Amino acid sequence: MDTLSQFKNELEAEYQTTRKFFETYPEEKNNFAPHEKSMKMLPLATHIAEIFEWPNTMLSTSELDFGSGDYQPKQLSTRADLLQTLDKNFKFGKEALENATENNLNETWALKNNGEELAKWSKYESIRHALNQITHHRAQLGVYYRINDIPLPGSYGPSADHQAF
Repeated sequence: MDTLSQFKNELEAEYQTTRKFFETYPEEKNNFAPHEKSMKMLPLATHIAEIFEWPNTMLSTSELDFGSGDYQPKQLSTRADLLQTLDKNFKFGKEALENATENNLNETWALKNNGEELAKWSKYESIRHALNQITHHRAQLGVYYRINDIPLPGSYGPSADHQAF
């Protein structure tokens, strides 16, 4: 099985769908959150854009420790920043998949906080988790859009905003 090729195809498809969402991103709603415990819209969108780089991090390291200070979330402010970050991170993620071998996917990768292991997977499982995170968080963003009457682009076919009835 050519898992890396499948990952590249899936990352590309998720990138194209996410880019459609970001092209209509409402800058005036950067601080919108549907609940006090919910992430605000811009940090959520930024997080989605950052996930596209994760295959690169996962394939080039054995762990990420949030407590070490090496990871700092980006602070974006505009739709243009969001699209630029998405494009750049997609490129890094795709190139990492193009340069990896199937055997690299068997290696271990861990997520930690101050040395405490939060999760440990094979790199295959880590990348699969990252791709799932893109879908999950983009669905959250879709709810934010819907609450604010922002038409939703189709994800895996037309949305209710783009269907002909």
